[in-house]
Amino acid sequence: MTILIDRRDLAFLLYELLDVESLCAQPRYAQHDRATFDGVIDAAQRLALDKFLPHAAKLDAQEPHFDGERVHIIDEVKAALDAYIDAGFLSASFDTEYGGLQLPYTVSSAALGIFTAANAGTAGYPFLTAAAANLLRAHGTDAQRRRYMQPMLAGRYFGTMCLSEPQAGSSLGDIRTRAIPQADGRYHLVGSKMWISGGEHELSENIVHLVLARIDGAPAGVKGISLFIVPKFELGADDAPARRNGVRLAGLNHKMGYRGTVNTVLSFGEHEACTGELVGAPNQGLACMFHMMNEARIGVGLAAAMLGQAGYRFSLDYAKSRPQGRPLSAKDPAAPPVMIVEHTDVKRLLLRQKAYVEGGLALCLYCARLVDEQAVTTDPAARDDIGLLLDILTPIAKAWPSEFCLEANKLAIQVLGGYGYTRDYPVERLYRDNRLNPIHEGTNGIQALDLLGRKVTMRNGAAFRLLVARIQRDIAAADAPELGEFASDLRNALETVVQVTMQLASTAASGKVELFLANATAYLEMLGHVVVAWLWLQQARCAQSALATAQGEDASFYEGKLRAARYFFRYELPQAARHADLLRRLDDTCMTMPVSAF
Repeated sequence: MTILIDRRDLAFLLYELLDVESLCAQPRYAQHDRATFDGVIDAAQRLALDKFLPHAAKLDAQEPHFDGERVHIIDEVKAALDAYIDAGFLSASFDTEYGGLQLPYTVSSAALGIFTAANAGTAGYPFLTAAAANLLRAHGTDAQRRRYMQPMLAGRYFGTMCLSEPQAGSSLGDIRTRAIPQADGRYHLVGSKMWISGGEHELSENIVHLVLARIDGAPAGVKGISLFIVPKFELGADDAPARRNGVRLAGLNHKMGYRGTVNTVLSFGEHEACTGELVGAPNQGLACMFHMMNEARIGVGLAAAMLGQAGYRFSLDYAKSRPQGRPLSAKDPAAPPVMIVEHTDVKRLLLRQKAYVEGGLALCLYCARLVDEQAVTTDPAARDDIGLLLDILTPIAKAWPSEFCLEANKLAIQVLGGYGYTRDYPVERLYRDNRLNPIHEGTNGIQALDLLGRKVTMRNGAAFRLLVARIQRDIAAADAPELGEFASDLRNALETVVQVTMQLASTAASGKVELFLANATAYLEMLGHVVVAWLWLQQARCAQSALATAQGEDASFYEGKLRAARYFFRYELPQAARHADLLRRLDDTCMTMPVSAF
């Protein structure tokens, strides 16, 4: 498994579709050019193949274990992470003033996704650390940035996010972890947290836990949640790790996939004082944490797309080299078998994967591009528009790739047949790793409620209207005759989405909130398919324009883009109409199902 991603496709997305190179005209990115971007991605690919991929299967088979004293992780993980840190990838998107490379988020996301494709378990540690550091950059004090963020970016400390509890998963308003004010301005935390990735290990000098808790006397529900820094080791007067803090490992969770990222149950202040520092204002912890969670949600979608891409590339390579069967028209049983890629149904399996993974990757990198635009845009109205687009696209970018690129991994197993079902090949592991992505950082059901219940309706539908306008603009721009079918189909699907959304909004306005949200998941898939079709229309437009002068492998590449777009519009986009029919009926089948009838 040496073909993690299609570099030609990545170059197409970055430079032809998203025009990332134009960011170099901005002062923030003026020190970069396409050569530096390609150099970063080259370095990521070399390091992923050299240090991450070789131990992926071993780490999956020999997951972290706890002997009652310490967590044991195979040695190759630390060696890979040390190389990753030394190469500057942990701080790649951070400003140079923090020791970072100040790369566009789009480029750093593409590069970092390669590590997930190679070894999701090992890649989980720096992913969480960078997101935690970014939260402190945005919401921490100068002292907190110096004491905690800087060592994280240097790779000396790793980070976690501690939200869920044994009795409260997605329902954060029900968390019980207490924060008791102390005379020195700090807090003692008492409680437990569940599903904490990277919660205990010896891969770094310290672990910085970002913990949601409730200050004694705070309001009930989410309005009373605050955010705290809780280090594994408290810092001494010289800011170096000193006394062991009262956060302790209570146990490990053993998972189906992502087995290499240690996943923990943590107890706070159970047998000794557990000290934490407040981040931001009291009772504003959830708003601070969402800074990390929204970044993580785009990252989850990107990871799903990259894992789907890895499975697709492997199954494609296998299909091109595995002889079996003959064309249906072949009558001579002595004729040599053909490679299975020649069979129509195998082409279907591969084309469906291609449509999912390249569409999902385009969506996630488009969102990353919006983050870059927001970083360099000074006009308040333009920045507001970018923020609105990110608001409405983030739940889609998390949920759609994690649903359909997981489906791509399933199809990759099918291409290999019985071999795909064995551990002799990586596709079953890629499927198991990707199966987590529809669950963590907010399940896809939560994303659906967020999309329809909050993002579509917020500010009187401003984000939804802006998204519709952007799609309409690109439909109008797809003026090549060869794209007429795609543009017409997307126009019709978008009109249906608008009509359904207006009907659902009217239902909500009448006070039938539960009925309004009863089929939120169907709404997410409907809008998600339309959004990905929009990205495929843009890809088809770029490919059609370039095909006129392309030759050789480039011509084949662009032809592949147009064929995949045709597949998506003819096979996948019609699924949006099926969801629309269900939503129009305001179907209450699931909502009214009596519990006693199960």
